[in-house]
Amino acid sequence: MPPLSTLKYHSIAEAQMLPRLVRLAPNLYGAVFTLMKLVPAEYILRRAIERGELEDDAVIVETTSGTFGLALAMQAALMERELILVSDPAIDDNMHRRLADLGAKVEMCLEPAPVGGYQGARLQRLAEIRASLPSTYCPEQYSNPDNPRSYALVAEQLHRTLGTVDCLIGTVGTAGSMVGTVRGLREYSPDTVAVGVDSHRSVLFGQPDGPRTLRGLGNSLWPPNLDHSVFDEIHWCSAAEAFAQTRALHAQHALFQGPTSGAAHLVAQWYAAKHPDQLCVVMLPDEGYRYQATVYDDKWLAAEGYQLAERPTEPHTVASPAAAGDLWTRLVWGRRSYEEVPGVVPRTRQDAPERALS
Repeated sequence: MPPLSTLKYHSIAEAQMLPRLVRLAPNLYGAVFTLMKLVPAEYILRRAIERGELEDDAVIVETTSGTFGLALAMQAALMERELILVSDPAIDDNMHRRLADLGAKVEMCLEPAPVGGYQGARLQRLAEIRASLPSTYCPEQYSNPDNPRSYALVAEQLHRTLGTVDCLIGTVGTAGSMVGTVRGLREYSPDTVAVGVDSHRSVLFGQPDGPRTLRGLGNSLWPPNLDHSVFDEIHWCSAAEAFAQTRALHAQHALFQGPTSGAAHLVAQWYAAKHPDQLCVVMLPDEGYRYQATVYDDKWLAAEGYQLAERPTEPHTVASPAAAGDLWTRLVWGRRSYEEVPGVVPRTRQDAPERALS
């Protein structure tokens, strides 16, 4: 019989904030989140109130394509605060209805911007909304340093429960979770290895921007919270590989997660097997409920041309992002800055999102 929990919580957001740690291999644990973005959402809003930045009459506004918006909507409902979210077609009808039920107003950007894709269009609309209201507060998940700082709590949980974590594997989007958790773990062990997982045609680690089927990781803009020097390795994987591994994660471990988790587990499973002497943790940030009609539907997969057998056993290692191709690829980043890595796409001011308050 498993041990009974005697913990009591003030809210469901508090109860769901930290991950369950599930053993997936002899030296690999999954940090399984119900909704990982509850961590930064709660911390950012609490610190904003403490600093006097979130005033009593202010409307909370933010740009999001999904889970950060849901986390904000949960927090805003519990705080009885008004919330406006700017999103895009990545939010499905079920998510849209849930946000509305929590009291959030959702504004949709139906066309991508010429530069920055949907993220760029959302940021522009967000600036317009802020200019039209007398008092607003924007969490600014892309640039707010409280985003990565919030994950010190996750690092503390991992260290207290597992001891020294030799390697952390996770996807990168706004960069808060990996940058913040790795920084926290290195307070206990400076040698902790950070393995980031990105999608092809994401600008985060040196590839040119382009269309991406795999959402929840990668970015069309470079978030200021991304500290490239944190990372030891970067892996790029395809949507087909992530979808297949998502289904394998469910079939083999009964973990009903989304494709972001599948992408992370694809890399983590390989890394842990290659380094049996290291204790590894993989961040699994999203549940699978949003994907029941897509990733978990064999008919949808077949219609889109995806095969569940498309799971390579190891990545192809390259020396430059320019050589990454379209399948699972690995680059030894070596804690270098962006400019120190050969073959990255040169960045301009347009690569980084403007602060949402501008």
